[in-house]
Amino acid sequence: MRKYISASSILCLFIIFCVAYPAFAGPGAKKKGCDAVSQSEVEAILKNINAKDAKILHIKKSPLAGICEAAVEKGGQTAVFYFDIAKTHLIFGNLVEVKTMTNLTDKSITEIKDKKRVDTSKIPLTSALVLGEAKAGKKVIIFTDPDCPFCSDLHKVIKQISDKRKDIVFYIKMLPMPFHKDAGWKSKSIVCNNSLQLLQDCFDKKEIAKTDCNTEEIDNNLKLAKSLGIDGTPAIILPDGRFRMGARPEEELTKLIDGKM
Repeated sequence: MRKYISASSILCLFIIFCVAYPAFAGPGAKKKGCDAVSQSEVEAILKNINAKDAKILHIKKSPLAGICEAAVEKGGQTAVFYFDIAKTHLIFGNLVEVKTMTNLTDKSITEIKDKKRVDTSKIPLTSALVLGEAKAGKKVIIFTDPDCPFCSDLHKVIKQISDKRKDIVFYIKMLPMPFHKDAGWKSKSIVCNNSLQLLQDCFDKKEIAKTDCNTEEIDNNLKLAKSLGIDGTPAIILPDGRFRMGARPEEELTKLIDGKM
């Protein structure tokens, strides 16, 4: 005797399937936890912390149970903060995974920045200092300050890379920080003389002569850096347009330049 499955039985099976697997229940399925937090709720939080004009980039579950992560952008700067699902408490600062000591907050910010690549073709390089072969295929742009100790550390690294890799060239643009009182005139002297040696002398804590010339390079660099969201040194723009702050060990920087990190 042939067996039949009734329409009502099929309907019951479908209902059970949708209950067991809510992802298939369609767009009307009710969101839970951090997924249920609306844009307007985060906007209310931003208003309370005097950041109502910040742009919300994402709202998602953080690695901590019951804690949500929000990423925002304001004035070209990206920031991440955390809040509980009830939205009664805010957490500012770095979230670090103890096992690996990975800074998860910094990781989120880096992932966001990596999605927005800098168009390196729009960065003027005619007045930049050149370390390496100008015709090299991989161009790296460095914003540096002659009185910045971390810039000095990075300069040692890029010299080591330049000695080993003829396919990599570094274009160095002077970006004096306002809290280094002599960095402005030193940067101008370096640019006026187009001198890597004067920059090296500054890093070696040697005195250099004041040189004056009609150059708008420093002011233009400051404006350019601001438009790119760069507010410190050293700043590195990789060949693929990704952006990194701070000195890096030789192996790590080489991998970043080669696109292996």
